[in-house]
Amino acid sequence: MSVQDLREMLRERAEGPAPAIPDRHELVRRRVRRTWRRRVLASAAATVAAGAAVLSLLPGGAVTRHEPATSASAVAPARELPERFTARDGTGYRRLATATIRTDGARKTSVTIPVTGRPLDVAALCDGSFGATAPRISVAGRAAGAWPSFSPCPKGMELVPLTVPAGAGQVTVTFDTTTRGGGCSRTKKGAPCVTPEPVKAVWSLAVYEWTPPARPVDPEPLRAFPERLASWELAGATRDRVWPQDATATVTVRGDGGRVGIEALCAGDLAGRMWFTYRVEGGEVGTATCAQWTSGPYPMALTELAVPQGRRVTVTVGAGIWGQDANRPVRWAMAVYRKRP
Repeated sequence: MSVQDLREMLRERAEGPAPAIPDRHELVRRRVRRTWRRRVLASAAATVAAGAAVLSLLPGGAVTRHEPATSASAVAPARELPERFTARDGTGYRRLATATIRTDGARKTSVTIPVTGRPLDVAALCDGSFGATAPRISVAGRAAGAWPSFSPCPKGMELVPLTVPAGAGQVTVTFDTTTRGGGCSRTKKGAPCVTPEPVKAVWSLAVYEWTPPARPVDPEPLRAFPERLASWELAGATRDRVWPQDATATVTVRGDGGRVGIEALCAGDLAGRMWFTYRVEGGEVGTATCAQWTSGPYPMALTELAVPQGRRVTVTVGAGIWGQDANRPVRWAMAVYRKRP
């Protein structure tokens, strides 16, 4: 979300009545962060959908959400990622190799790992400021699939799936934070265009292989969608579905010639890896990821699509996931919202 987008959104909120929800300031901040992440992930989801959560865990399986760091005058030494840990659903992780990248020093490094056939993930810890360039991942010189790598310097350990060529006995994985080109920004119209200082950070990286639980672990139930989100009201929602058994769903709503907003909720250790395509009958197609909501204000990040006027229309969702998911189901649901009159 650009500065101008944020200003327009805040101006819209200021001119209208106060939203009938608590903690609306925190909601705006979360929406800014989620909108940024949704647009990056939705681009990757569109690539996957055309061809066919960053999940965050702490050792022992605790899940953490990411907040922007307020400052980072000094960059801490690299931290070591755990040799082994167990996720909440019983999945066991074993470290294969480690690497470190400093954005003010060596910005590219590689590790060679054995391939046993077990699923692989890459983990990262970042010490620095939110916005630091995240490492791009490549395998044997080729970008590692559509997954768009890590968030820009998250607080906790973050995991992304790693896909390797079929039949490989070992592969070389490269991490690269090198930036190409340049840019500048203005604080206001007519102000000089200033090139920002590089954001300093130290990335601790590791490649893990994981062993799924012997049997699927049922994800926790989802909370009910809010009846209202800012100026939107709930028009319809699906019942809870479970991936991979359930990969599609539909919601039928009245078309008023305007736009509808679509939200998805997910639960489970791989919730952050789910992606969705939305199709309005006779209308637009969109892509998005899903929210994870266990406490606090709802993390609103609507995907808006146009609907025809004068008849009921069906919104169809198709679900998918990045990486492997053996015995690691994800519970999900979709809701359609309409602007309040």
